[in-house]
Amino acid sequence: MNTLPNSGALRHRPTGEGVGMKLLGIYLNDHLAGATVGTERAAHLVRTARGSALGRALGPVAAEIAQDRAALIGIMRDLGVPLRGYKVCAGWAGEKVGRLKPNGRLVRRSPLGVVLDLEALRLGIEGKAAGWQTLRRLSATDDRLDPARLDTLLERARRQQDTVEEWRVRQVEEALRTTAG
Repeated sequence: MNTLPNSGALRHRPTGEGVGMKLLGIYLNDHLAGATVGTERAAHLVRTARGSALGRALGPVAAEIAQDRAALIGIMRDLGVPLRGYKVCAGWAGEKVGRLKPNGRLVRRSPLGVVLDLEALRLGIEGKAAGWQTLRRLSATDDRLDPARLDTLLERARRQQDTVEEWRVRQVEEALRTTAG
């Protein structure tokens, strides 16, 4: 056999738990990138709605979303999953680029922009809830995961969804209201 050592042909490929942990690491780092986007988007919404009823309603939600991101980092540490900074940076940069989309106005913010931001935030919260549900299922076989903590995070995500959806509907009605003519 004419195989060079280190050519890859003779490399041992991990199986079983090693592959599962690698995939869990990818999954959690992808969720961390999403959590970074969600944290940035929520903070931006609160800043742009400062002084309004929307800003006051979203302030506590934005704070919880930041806390949820920190909780995810803690869970990743508990599991021994390394943080992939490039994914976090990509999420941060992607959120900033997402703000550059045309909104039908050149100078000031469009009411439609608020609607789209709320929809993006809602989708992010739904994704976060799905991640908490996945970890909750894994807690049945992994003692490093605290089921009660995950239940609390999941319930908080559901409350966040309710609040964001309530305000999304209000903003849709305001932004897309048509006059009877």
